[in-house]
Amino acid sequence: MRIATYNIEWFNALFDDAGNLIEDHKWSSRYNVRRIDQIIALGIVFTALDADAVMVIEAPDQNGKRSTVSALENFAARFDLRARQAVMGFENDTQQEIALLYDPDKLTARHDPISAPTGVRGGDVPDIAPRFDGAFHIDLDIDADEDVVRFSKPPLELAMQTKDGFAFRMIGAHLKSKAPHGARNDNEVMQISIANRRKQLAQAIWLRRRINGHLEAGEPLILLGDLNDGPGLDEYEDLFGRSSIEIVMGDSAGAGESACLHDPHARMALRRRLGAAPTSARFYIDTTKSYLQALLDYIMVSPDLAARAPEWRIWHPFDDPKCWAVPELRDALITASDHFPVTLDIDL
Repeated sequence: MRIATYNIEWFNALFDDAGNLIEDHKWSSRYNVRRIDQIIALGIVFTALDADAVMVIEAPDQNGKRSTVSALENFAARFDLRARQAVMGFENDTQQEIALLYDPDKLTARHDPISAPTGVRGGDVPDIAPRFDGAFHIDLDIDADEDVVRFSKPPLELAMQTKDGFAFRMIGAHLKSKAPHGARNDNEVMQISIANRRKQLAQAIWLRRRINGHLEAGEPLILLGDLNDGPGLDEYEDLFGRSSIEIVMGDSAGAGESACLHDPHARMALRRRLGAAPTSARFYIDTTKSYLQALLDYIMVSPDLAARAPEWRIWHPFDDPKCWAVPELRDALITASDHFPVTLDIDL
């Protein structure tokens, strides 16, 4: 079975309010890319992936006028994809939803958020994660004053089952970006960057508490999506000691491998802070007139699933030889999004 995660930049802008694709030659919201070209490129990429399930990050918007599920299912029908049924969880206000496209002949998927008791202030019980559309209380800066953290994009919690009856959990996540959007000077860049990192780390801790619950219950788990972080990606990481990736994956030196999630690309990046590491996203930086590459997209699995000898792949047009060898796919990956898909092939 093939499981994928794919962050699609401005996917929402390719649909009208009825959830139909806008296949015209006007500019898409991606820089210097026309809507028809981005749509065709996405069709090529999804067809090549041929995945049983794709966690779509930055999926089309859900609101009073627009339906994420309808848009994704219309997209799947347009390109005759096996992964043709969609499910989403809590909607958000960012026009970037989290949703799963999956093959109903191979899998069932049900939104299944887990609740935790809520305190007087709407906070959390120690060591138990509140539901992802709620609030999380944590003292991030050790000042005896708790911060209240909320997800702008609540993770998608799914109860999954294969056609043969194998049940597992899946969580799709899109953590807070650390980019200092709106900063007007160097001082504001620093302030916003530190505040964003603090919020992202809080989200990672919240997510890790939910992961702990699944691992303690012996439930197979796949966590996937855009975690917007990796070791050494900014100069403020040392202020907090660890990256959010290390928090989400778990500390093998502490609790042991049984409490850790596994992703070989993340492990490689953690071990090679000064050397080459895998990347899953490519952004143009206007100030330097060059591209920045980063590892932001992950598929992490629980130890029981890691024991099934899964195979991971980042569909990077320049780094993956099979992608490079097919010009149509290589060009489509560049046109479709600023992120590249990550896949997990596993026997479930």
